[in-house]
Amino acid sequence: MGLTIGVDIGGTKIAAGVVDEDGTILSTFKVPTPTTAEAIVDAIASAVEGARAGHDIVGVGIGAAGYVNRQRSTVYFAPNIDWRQEPLKAKVEERVGLPVVVENDANAAAWGEYRFGAGKGHRNVICITLGTGLGGGIIIGNKLRRGHFGVAAEFGHIRMVPDGLLCGCGSQGCWEQYASGRALVRYAKQRANATPERAEVLLALGDGTPDGIEGKHISMAARQGCPVAVDSYRELARWVGAGLADLASLFDPSAFIVGGGLSDEGELVLDPIRKSYKRWLVGGNWRPVADVIAAQLGNKAGLVGAADLAREPDPVM
Repeated sequence: MGLTIGVDIGGTKIAAGVVDEDGTILSTFKVPTPTTAEAIVDAIASAVEGARAGHDIVGVGIGAAGYVNRQRSTVYFAPNIDWRQEPLKAKVEERVGLPVVVENDANAAAWGEYRFGAGKGHRNVICITLGTGLGGGIIIGNKLRRGHFGVAAEFGHIRMVPDGLLCGCGSQGCWEQYASGRALVRYAKQRANATPERAEVLLALGDGTPDGIEGKHISMAARQGCPVAVDSYRELARWVGAGLADLASLFDPSAFIVGGGLSDEGELVLDPIRKSYKRWLVGGNWRPVADVIAAQLGNKAGLVGAADLAREPDPVM
């Protein structure tokens, strides 16, 4: 099918990469992320033109953080960009002269992992991305399942706690308020404030106060055995595992792939997630249990997945 370009829209930069049919990135081009919606469209086009130089490109896939319609053309709503019913496909096609498909960024990352990363060999996988928030993707029967309107797998906004913590989406008790990078930092700050004598290592890595704790400090402190840091990871894992158990009841996958920045911590986070998942899985002592494995492609997954999705007329359902 030829070479395609995947586009990853980040908070500070937009990256475009030429990707072959084996998922190998052949070249990349990056531009700063502008602050206005229309300027972002121009920046996407600029990144695509920069990446395509010297390559024969057959299509472009764009990973966008937001709700994308079933036709892979319009962004219904983007939380961090002022896109409302944005005809992104048409606008970028007009600028670059290539066929374009638009995909939710977490779906694109899930597809990348399924095709070229940790999901190879599986037909039925659920991917979650643990970063600042919580996203995900559903691959069942080798198909990316996006739902009737195209906006399935918004796992982070499953309501885990009725009338719980207020979420940026406007709802309360969403899963990502309890299972995300933001949640981990909140757990650590609360524990360090309550029992500072148990957080000496963690506090020393920041400015000496609970308010100065950052995600990187928690990881470093946990690896040094800091009780507060370790407990914070366990609390995070408790919520992640409980959510995975619910997803297992819905989809019964052979594997859960855990990506996003927190997955970079490896077994520090994965081992307690597995234990929590098994603890909350209905009939877990008597039924087959899905693997919980780390993503392999890192921050390349979304770009590679978007590029591969551009190669198919419509590989989703």
